Amino acid sequence: MHWLSILGIGLAANLDNLGIGVSFGARSTRVPFFSNLIISVLSMVAAYMSTTLGSIFSHYIPSNLANWSGGALIMIIGLWTIKSDLKISPQVHENCVNEITSLLRSPNKADRDGNGILSWKESFTLGIALALNCVAGGFGAGVTGVSPLLASISIGVFSLITIDIGVRAGQQIARTWLGKWSNRLGGILLVCIGLYEILA
Repeated sequence: MHWLSILGIGLAANLDNLGIGVSFGARSTRVPFFSNLIISVLSMVAAYMSTTLGSIFSHYIPSNLANWSGGALIMIIGLWTIKSDLKISPQVHENCVNEITSLLRSPNKADRDGNGILSWKESFTLGIALALNCVAGGFGAGVTGVSPLLASISIGVFSLITIDIGVRAGQQIARTWLGKWSNRLGGILLVCIGLYEILA
């Protein structure tokens, strides 16, 4: 059982959540547990579906090729994440008309009524945006043979933890390299997971 990959996928898929939690905390926006839970469940559903699809796909190709191709896909996603983070300036993201991208870069837009609390209704939009982050990585993990159930549970648990930690730490983490480099760190972690799956 790919325990390192399961934990790594869960963490890598949610480093964005840490940055988003920091953004909320720095602006004194509260994320109640139920709203956080909704975001977590949406990520789990997306991860389970994509990992299951990858797992089904792996049955039609040799196991060695499945590990190699799944690991390569995870590495490509990681490299693409790093490249996107280096290439696109914050101003470009800020002016992006795509609502999902806008939410990921400016998560406080999810608090539509501006009352400083992310309600359970408002958390749906943000949750869908974050869930989409799990799809490609989940598919790659499924191809390598990672359990869809365990991978989705890992992603859900890390989602709850990272948002909560981010909100609580807020302004302190926002001033550190961790808050600013979360996308790059997530990409690097995915590359490492991909290498592990290819070489293991």
